[in-house]
Amino acid sequence: MSAEDAILVRRCLKGDEAAIQGLVERYQSDVFGLCMRLLHHRQDAEDVAQEVFLRVFRSLNRWDASRPFKPWVMGITVNRCRTWLTQRAKRPELVDYLHETASTRPADDSKELVQEIQAALHELRWEYRSVFVMYHERGLPYEDIADAIEKPVGTVKTWLHRARLVVLERLRRRGMLSEVEHELP
Repeated sequence: MSAEDAILVRRCLKGDEAAIQGLVERYQSDVFGLCMRLLHHRQDAEDVAQEVFLRVFRSLNRWDASRPFKPWVMGITVNRCRTWLTQRAKRPELVDYLHETASTRPADDSKELVQEIQAALHELRWEYRSVFVMYHERGLPYEDIADAIEKPVGTVKTWLHRARLVVLERLRRRGMLSEVEHELP
C-alpha cells in the first residue's frame, strides 16, 4: 500500500488530476470519519475534511516517502480538528446546541450506552479522545497512531488506557456497568 501511495503522491505533485481524485477517494472516508468522531457535527466535519485535503496537497512535497502515508494524513486530520475546536470554542453558535433540545428516551439500552460513551469521550482531554477514536473507531494500530500524533507507541498506549479508565468510571457512576463488568485485570 505504501508503494501505491508513493506513486499517487508523485503523480499528484506533477498535477495529475486523476491521481489527485484517487488520493481523495482513497482517504476521504477515513478523514471524514475521524473528523465526525472528534467534532460531533456533520457540517464541521465536512468543512474540516476539506481543509485537511487542502493541507495534504499543499504539503505533499514534505511527506517523507520512507514513512507510511495514512498516519501522516491522520496526523493532519487530528491537528485540523484540534484547531477547529479551539476556534469554535471562541465562537459558540446556537446551532451547536440544537441537537440537545429534543430529549427522547432511547429505544433500548444500547443507544443509551453509546450516548454515555460519547459524553465520556467529549469530557476527555483532547489527546486521550483522539487516541481513543483512532484506535477503537478508526481501527488504526498503535504504530500508525504514534506516527499520526508524533508520540512514542508507549505514550499512545498510556493515553488509550487512561481514556478507557475515564470512560469505564463514567459508565460505572451512571449505573451502566455492574461491579463485575467494570473490574480491570
